[in-house]
Amino acid sequence: MIEMKQFLVTPAAGKRLIAWGMLEHPSIRRVLEGGTLVIIAGTTNGYIAEEILGQLGEDGFDRRGFHRGIIRPPYFRADGTGHEFLGDVVIRRGRWDRGITIFDVADELGRGDLILKGANALEYSSGRAAVYIGHPMGGTVFPALQAAAGRKTELIVPVGLEKMIPGDLYSTALRMNSAGTEGPGMLPVPGEVFTEVDALRLLAGVDAEPVAAGGVQGAEGAVHLLVDGSDGSLKHAEDILKRAGMERPYADF
Repeated sequence: MIEMKQFLVTPAAGKRLIAWGMLEHPSIRRVLEGGTLVIIAGTTNGYIAEEILGQLGEDGFDRRGFHRGIIRPPYFRADGTGHEFLGDVVIRRGRWDRGITIFDVADELGRGDLILKGANALEYSSGRAAVYIGHPMGGTVFPALQAAAGRKTELIVPVGLEKMIPGDLYSTALRMNSAGTEGPGMLPVPGEVFTEVDALRLLAGVDAEPVAAGGVQGAEGAVHLLVDGSDGSLKHAEDILKRAGMERPYADF
């Protein structure tokens, strides 16, 4: 009897899988009933916003352009994408409050509210994540942290396994934030990390672990997951991963 199977999850499939998993997260279900949910712009969070707003019947969201900064290969020409940034996604009591950002609502957030903030680096073994800091005032993570640490707003960090790094995030951040380092800074974020592994646990009741990485012709950055569960849960996980696997590579143009 097969109890474990291996699956390939591309970065785009991982983003979609995380979005499906977030729909089932107890904190998402709770906050949509009566709190404020802030989905801070980012590529992974764009998939999450797309799924949540679709479930709520809210039209007009386009995840293309739902980011403040984006990392592309050196050969990519960034001009002419044509998608205007229209703000973060703020949902109050199940209704989308359009055209505002985390900076507009951070001071109102407190217990019972929820912020989703993506990440650039993942220390998987410890369940910690960190974000790049490219703005001299700290960017969107700072109002999120003020709400989380100062007023007990829940903070979840959806991040794909493609972001895994081998080192310790805190020592890495110290080096990146030193005066002699050129480039963006880094800040570890004290929130609940949510990856493809967590999504599969919620969606199919299986355990999973990354066992290999990489590929070509669109599978660059992919992770190979070893998934463990009963016959029924493995079949369910396989069906979910097959659907997610059809996700085309991310593009905002």
